[in-house]
Amino acid sequence: MGDQIQFIVEKLNQEPFRKNYNLISFDSLESLQLLQLLSDVLGEIDPKHAVDIREELPEQTAKRMLNLLGILKYKPPGTASDLSAFRQGLVTGSKPVIHPVLHWLLQRTNELKKRAYLARFLVKLEVPAEFLQDDTVADFNKQYEELMEAFKNLHKEHEQLKISGLSTAEIRRDISAMEEEKDQLAKRVERLKKRVETVQNHQRMLEIARQLRLEKEREESLAQQKQEQKSQLFHAEQKLQRAQVQLKEMQHVVADSKPESLMKKLEEEINFNSYLVTEKIPREMESKKTSVYFLQKVVAEPAMTQADLTALESEINEVNAQMNQLIEKRMMKYEPTDSKFSMYRQQASIISRKKEAKAEELQAAKEEMSSLERQVEQKSSQAHELEGSEVLTEDEFKQYVNKLRSKNTFYKKKRLEIAEITAEYGILQRTEELLRQRHEAIQQQLQAIEEKKGISGYSYTQEELERVSAVKSEMDEVKGQTLDNMSEMVKKLNAMVAEKKASLAPVIKELRQLRQNCQELTQECDEKKIQYDSCAAGLETNRSALEQEVKGLLEECAQEESNYHYINCMKRTLEIQLQRAKEEMKAYVSPDPQERRKAVREQYTRIILEQENLGKKLREKQKVVRESHGPNMKQMKMWQDFEQLMECKRECFLKQQNQAAIGQVIQEGGKDRLVL
Repeated sequence: MGDQIQFIVEKLNQEPFRKNYNLISFDSLESLQLLQLLSDVLGEIDPKHAVDIREELPEQTAKRMLNLLGILKYKPPGTASDLSAFRQGLVTGSKPVIHPVLHWLLQRTNELKKRAYLARFLVKLEVPAEFLQDDTVADFNKQYEELMEAFKNLHKEHEQLKISGLSTAEIRRDISAMEEEKDQLAKRVERLKKRVETVQNHQRMLEIARQLRLEKEREESLAQQKQEQKSQLFHAEQKLQRAQVQLKEMQHVVADSKPESLMKKLEEEINFNSYLVTEKIPREMESKKTSVYFLQKVVAEPAMTQADLTALESEINEVNAQMNQLIEKRMMKYEPTDSKFSMYRQQASIISRKKEAKAEELQAAKEEMSSLERQVEQKSSQAHELEGSEVLTEDEFKQYVNKLRSKNTFYKKKRLEIAEITAEYGILQRTEELLRQRHEAIQQQLQAIEEKKGISGYSYTQEELERVSAVKSEMDEVKGQTLDNMSEMVKKLNAMVAEKKASLAPVIKELRQLRQNCQELTQECDEKKIQYDSCAAGLETNRSALEQEVKGLLEECAQEESNYHYINCMKRTLEIQLQRAKEEMKAYVSPDPQERRKAVREQYTRIILEQENLGKKLREKQKVVRESHGPNMKQMKMWQDFEQLMECKRECFLKQQNQAAIGQVIQEGGKDRLVL
C-alpha cells in the first residue's frame, strides 16, 4: 500500500497535474478533496469530466465516474458482491476505494485517453426493437452503423500512418529539397544550352541524340516485349502439355472403363458432394459466421489489456466448470444407466464422427492428389525442357515394358544364334588351321621341287607381284576419286567466296561511313566531356563552400535553440516558484482556518508538534525501561539459577534410577545361579 501511495504522489507531482504533494499531505486529504482529485484525473483522460464536484450532487458525481470507469474497463477488486460497497465508497470518498482507482488510472493514462476517445464514437447506442420498426429510425440506425465502421477504418489507417514514421515536416523537407534540385537542374540546363548554341550544327547533334535516346527506349521496350512473349509462349506450352496429358488420361479412362464402373464412380462422387453440400459445408459456414460475429464484436469494443484478458479467461474457466457440473447433474437425473437409447446415441455420434473424419481424409487426399498432379506436370515440363522428350505415362510405360520383353526374347534368340555361330567359327578355325598346315606342307614340297629344277623362289616372287599390282590398282582408284573431290570442293569454295563478296560490298560501304561518323562523334564527345568535367569541378567547389556555410549556420541555430529552451525552462521554474510563494502567502494570511491549514508553514508546524509529542512519549518509555532494568536483570538471574538447580535434580534422579535397575538385574542373576 505504501508503494501504491508513493507512485500516486509521484505521478500527481508531474505534468500535467503538478499538485506538489508529499506522503503526509496526500494522506491527510479529506474525502471531498480526494473526490475532486479523482475527478481531475478523469478530466485529464476525458475533458468532459473536468468539472468542479461542488457544483453537482454526490449521486451525479458517482454516476458520472462509474460510467467512465465502466467505459475504461476498470474491474473493482473483490467479488461481485463487493460492488455495492465500491459504489458506496466512491460516493463517500473512501480512501481504500479511491487510492486503487487513482493507481490504476495513473499507471495507464495514455492508453486510457485513447480508449476514452474511441468510446465516444464506438460505444453503440442500443435502440429498442419497437423503435426500429419505423423506417426512418431504421435508416438512421443503419447510417449510424456505417459511419461507425468508416470511423474504425479511418482510425486504423491513421494508426498505420503514425507507425509508418511519415510526418508532414519530413514531407515538406523532401518537397523543398526536390524543388531546390529542380531549380538547380533548370539552371544547369540553361547554362548548357547557352554553351551548346556556340557549337556548329548543334541542332543536328541534338536531333541525333534524341533519336538515339528514342531508339534505346524502343530497344528496351522491344526486349521487354520479347521477354513477355517468351514467358507467354512457355505458359502456353505448359497448358498444351497439361491438356495433352488430360486428353490421354480421358482417352485411357474411356477405353478401359465400362458403363457400370462409370456409373458407380459418378454415384460415389454425387454422394460425397451431396454430403459436403448438405451437411459439412453448412456446418462449417455456420461456425465461421459465429466466429466472424464474435470477432466483429471484439473489434467493436475498445482495446483490452493483459489484465482484462486474464480476468476474462478466469471467468470462462469458471463458466465452463459450472456447465460441466450442470451437464453431469442432468445426465444423472434424466438419463438412467439402463437406457438403450444412450447406446444408440453413442453409436450414432461415433458413426457421424467417423463419417466426418473420412470425409475430411477424402478431401485431404483429393487436395494431395491435385497437388501431386501439379508437381508431376511441373516435373514433366522440366524434363521436357532438359531432355526434349516427354515423361512416359502409365500406359506408355506398360507398352515400353512389353517392348523390352519382346526385345529380351529376340536378344535371347540372337544370343543362341551367336553361340551356334561361335561354335561353327571354332570348327572353321580348326579347319583353317589344318588347311594352313597342309598348305605349308605343300609349299615345302613345292620349294623342294623348285630347288631340284633350279628355279627356287619362283612361286613367292609371282605371289608378291600379284599382290603389289592389286595394291597399285587400288591406290590409283583412290587417287582419282580424291582429285575429283578436291576439284569439286575448290569450285564450290570459289563460288561461295564470290557470293559473300557480292553480299558484303554494300555493308562494307555503310560500315566505312559509319566508322567515319563514329570518329567524329567520339571527338565531339571527348570535347563535351572535358567541358562537363570543368563545369562539374566548379560546381563541386561551390557546393562544398555552401555546405560548410550551411553547417556553420545549423550549428549556430542549434546553439541558439538550446539557449532559448534553457531560458524558457528557467523562466517556467521561476514562475512555478513564484506561484507557490503567492499561494503560500495567500493561504498564510487567509482568515479561513481551512485555507490556513493548507499552508506549508502550518503543515510543517503540525508535523513538528507531532514529532515532539512522539519524542516525549519515547523518552518516558525509555525512563520506565531504565528504572525496571536492574530488577528485571536480577529476576532473570534468579530464573537461570533455578533452571540449573532443576536440571541438576533431574540428572540425579536419572542416575538413581539407573543404579536401582542395575542392582535389580544383579539380584535376578544370583537367583538364577542358585536355582541351577
